Amino acid sequence: KPSPQTHRQAKSVGSLARAGKDLGNKLEERGFDKAYVVLGQFLLLKKDEDLFQEWLKDTRPASAKREGTLMLEGGG
Repeated sequence: KPSPQTHRQAKSVGSLARAGKDLGNKLEERGFDKAYVVLGQFLLLKKDEDLFQEWLKDTRPASAKREGTLMLEGGG
């Protein structure tokens, strides 16, 4: 049985709260295919939420820019 951490790392990027299909596809196209890879980007940005959201805006399709922010911890 995989540990909870292993299970979480194996989730697709589309499983992140508020990611949506369009954003998930764009992230996958840019090589961010797993939730843990997106988390890694957040950590590389030194957990700066504003900087992460700016990075994410550059990734989102135009139609998704009106949506809420991506949640890394599954919160609302």
